[in-house]
Amino acid sequence: MQLIDIGLNLSHDSFDRDRDAVWERARAAGVTRAVLTGASREHNPKVLALARSRPGEWFATAGVHPHHASEYTEECDAELRALHAHPEIVAVGECGLDYFRDFSPRPAQRRAFERQLQIAADTGKPLFLHQRDAHADFMAMMKQFDGRLGPAVVHCFTGPREELFDYLDRDWHIGITGWLCDERRGQHLRALVRSIPAHRLMVETDAPYLLPRTLTPPPKDRRNEPAFLPHIVAELARDRGEAIEATAAATTATATAFFRLPQ
Repeated sequence: MQLIDIGLNLSHDSFDRDRDAVWERARAAGVTRAVLTGASREHNPKVLALARSRPGEWFATAGVHPHHASEYTEECDAELRALHAHPEIVAVGECGLDYFRDFSPRPAQRRAFERQLQIAADTGKPLFLHQRDAHADFMAMMKQFDGRLGPAVVHCFTGPREELFDYLDRDWHIGITGWLCDERRGQHLRALVRSIPAHRLMVETDAPYLLPRTLTPPPKDRRNEPAFLPHIVAELARDRGEAIEATAAATTATATAFFRLPQ
């Protein structure tokens, strides 16, 4: 089994003490490649440097998460465009809208999102998207770029059925995390994942966040890491009514094609 973790926050400071060991555990578990998430001006250069340190295994995105939208200046836009000239940067994002936290004002979120949609339109790179409690505005902004964007994945999907089918109707991809394993918040996903076509489905840990609650025993520090991706895949396969090997092979093939990774 060879898996690709499409959403790994490996530049997070919780990995500073043992980043190489974390990846060795992941490799031992069958996670052979990862797309490292860039989500701020601080972390975008860090994930690029990490991706360069393990060519063919680590790739990266570069973007500004809606939480950080207030930092999106002309200088930031120029920095992002320069980062996207590097082949290790395989997608634009993490970008989108988050009205649940509102860590940045909503007008600033919309401005930052629009600028990054323009970068995706200009570069032809895939989009790595975030949406929480902002579905109507999110869909409206994406519609403004109809016919101008490449493939898109709604990362860490946690929404209701209506949102899922809105995304699938647009031929977007869906990223599933350990939220699936949360009996408090993710129970609805158990049924929904059956509706995602195999060629639209990818898997991710969002580590160090979203530790699967069904993982036993849980790590003492409660930190999620990419070695736990097979646990998510096993639960996903069970909910989809298919063999683990089938889910693993399909999500890996989909991620390879989506991010245009080497075969």
